[in-house]
Amino acid sequence: MQLTGKITADSLMSLEAYSKWRKVHKPEVIAHRKLRTVLLGENLNVQFESETTIRYQIQEMLRIEKIFEEEGIQDEIDAYAPLVPEGSNWKATMLLEYTDINQRKRELAKLIDVEDRMFVEVEGHARVYAIADEDLDRETPDKTSSVHFLRWELTPAMRAAVLAGAAVKIGCDHTHYPVHQMLAPETLASLAGDLRP
Repeated sequence: MQLTGKITADSLMSLEAYSKWRKVHKPEVIAHRKLRTVLLGENLNVQFESETTIRYQIQEMLRIEKIFEEEGIQDEIDAYAPLVPEGSNWKATMLLEYTDINQRKRELAKLIDVEDRMFVEVEGHARVYAIADEDLDRETPDKTSSVHFLRWELTPAMRAAVLAGAAVKIGCDHTHYPVHQMLAPETLASLAGDLRP
């Protein structure tokens, strides 16, 4: 899988080529995804996206759905490519995970607006709150969704601080789910690769 900075139909593998590539490289992508996953408390999972994770997602969708026509390929690119960080931000898929269906229903009703209370805090700088669900609103007046898409925009000074080794805290300050933690050094090193000064 070649990273090009921009996902286009021409930069994706054919179904046959991807099938061969996947057999060898799937464990590497899973390890990359795991490195960029942060569990906050027991039920909030933040998966920071990258060009690698999104290329893999698109290729998987094409493989599973057996999509090989131009229009279908472009639809998948249009759906997922906006989740690739652009050098000034971090982007993530946020999952609220409750195995018990009744607990899930109860908690999602209590966690309305939780996606807007997600923050990152670069050492020495103010908190930055996520811009959530830019593609469509994912909650109703009665409950939030179990999946949200987040973007944190970092100032040039914040990006420079991260690249210089500043610590970063991630958290949620929603009344019903207050939690935060420092990003692990190896996770932060991977996320620093998404930034340009």
